[in-house]
Amino acid sequence: MLDLRTAAYGATALRITLGLMFISHAYLKFAIFTVPGFEGYLAAQGLPTFLAWPIVLGEFIGGTAILVGFYGRVVSLALIPLLVGALMVHAPNGWVFNVAGGGWEYPAFLAMAAFAQGLLGDGAFALKSVTLSELIGTKATPRAA
Repeated sequence: MLDLRTAAYGATALRITLGLMFISHAYLKFAIFTVPGFEGYLAAQGLPTFLAWPIVLGEFIGGTAILVGFYGRVVSLALIPLLVGALMVHAPNGWVFNVAGGGWEYPAFLAMAAFAQGLLGDGAFALKSVTLSELIGTKATPRAA
């Protein structure tokens, strides 16, 4: 059962946390690992190095949009492929993320959190939201319970 009195605040908490996570990971790749270092990591994984900047910018711009609730639902769904890519890179390392190279459970959790945000919506205090029916281009029709 959904508690309509608090659901919007729960969605907001998820949105803020998810946005901050994306921003912090972009910062990690930019300032700590450096973009050339991240390119080297991508190359070691057999991935094209030209993906480094799109990933970093996607995480930063997307994370900022999610954080402030600027089409956060849409951005959360749009970033799922990035999280699935991270999941695929970390999957061979095992389950727990503190193993060498990081495991798959954290990217899997984040992908599901982004999916949940897409289903829930932006919650309270969002700058610009879109409803699920607007997103998929249908009109919501009320049905009897």
